[in-house]
Amino acid sequence: RFCLPLVLASLPTMATGEDIPPVLQDSWGDFWLFRFFVNAAGYASIVVPGFLLIQYFKRRNYLETGRGICFPVIKSCVFGSEVKSVHQEDGSLPPRAEPTESSTARQVFKLLFCAAGLQASYLTWGVLQERVMTRTYGATETDPGEKFKDSQFLVFMNRILAFTVAGLYCALTKQPRHGAPMYKYSFASLSNILSSWCQYEALKYISFPTQVLAKASKVIPVMMMGKLVSRKSYEYWEYLTAALISVGVSMFLLSSAPNRHMSTVTTFSGIVLLAGYIIFDSFTSNWQDALFTYKMSPVQMMFGVNVFSCLFTVGSLLEQGALLESLRFMARHSEFTAHAVLLSVCSACGQLFIFYTINQFGAAVFTIIMTLRQAFAILLSCLIYGHTVTVVGGLGVAVVFMALFLRVYARSRMKKRNKKLPPGETPVQKV
Repeated sequence: RFCLPLVLASLPTMATGEDIPPVLQDSWGDFWLFRFFVNAAGYASIVVPGFLLIQYFKRRNYLETGRGICFPVIKSCVFGSEVKSVHQEDGSLPPRAEPTESSTARQVFKLLFCAAGLQASYLTWGVLQERVMTRTYGATETDPGEKFKDSQFLVFMNRILAFTVAGLYCALTKQPRHGAPMYKYSFASLSNILSSWCQYEALKYISFPTQVLAKASKVIPVMMMGKLVSRKSYEYWEYLTAALISVGVSMFLLSSAPNRHMSTVTTFSGIVLLAGYIIFDSFTSNWQDALFTYKMSPVQMMFGVNVFSCLFTVGSLLEQGALLESLRFMARHSEFTAHAVLLSVCSACGQLFIFYTINQFGAAVFTIIMTLRQAFAILLSCLIYGHTVTVVGGLGVAVVFMALFLRVYARSRMKKRNKKLPPGETPVQKV
């Protein structure tokens, strides 16, 4: 009966692969795998009753027999209008206005505005993310301070603000008539909060540059998930660039020196968490792509996903008693409060800049801006937090970003070629 506690107590040390002093070693209750299962159990306590209710209403044929004051709510949540868009103009994105010669200066200003907004939002978000998860608060000459440990609370704060911003945007602007059953957003929401949790948690075990580079390589699992979920097929250049990205990431990861500072060592736990982030995030994007067959705008998608994200995270936090503990941490450290609020503001504003940029200039321009942002994020993190990159690691970073730019160029060429295809031919679907 004493074996299980001993094994659980040894897991944090085994996961990091280092001998941690007893004073600094966390209890097994703070180990990421234990917290992951506790969070998942909290989500299951909401998902399982919800699933049973949906099955109950469908079996009762509630759409035909239901009535009363609750009927519109149940119909919207369980059944929706079941009207899917057929034409592109009814689809997920409104038609993008093509720039004209008379408005060139205005288009340049818009492009600079979008680029500056995206860079400012996500570079600030990246710096704050690393600060919150890897540094202590309240440190003095006699007190080493304390770290904030609950990644789920940060996910909750990000989602509650994104929910508020998306709700206000939908209320103040004209949106398409909503047709998707609300419960379908819960799948993307669940994978989204799990991917965000893995992203925050991974920073306890790996450096921020490693995380950024791994996120840049998520093209590969997105392609794999696309084949499994959406039955998509890809061109040869997509497989080539995916292979180059894999080579570049491998060069960067294998160049990590064993004698580095503990915060920059790539550990087994960090790699597992990064893999979890990439898998969950890949599912989220493919599921959202499938949901866009309904007539909706990207902001409606943002609102629907964040409704369930807030429900899942606040329910799990309340069940664990972690919400009050996190609020007490905020009360003790005003600096953390400012960082957490600014982190959420950057996340919400960044999502709006994403939608606006894609609407105005298309996905290719957006991808270029975000690829540059990832390169700037690595540079900024190295300057602020003192991360070091070896020559081989720097070469790996260059290979990754070269492959990403090659991917953008090839995709733009393919789009031009597809416009010239005869009416009977159908272009190959891409990520």
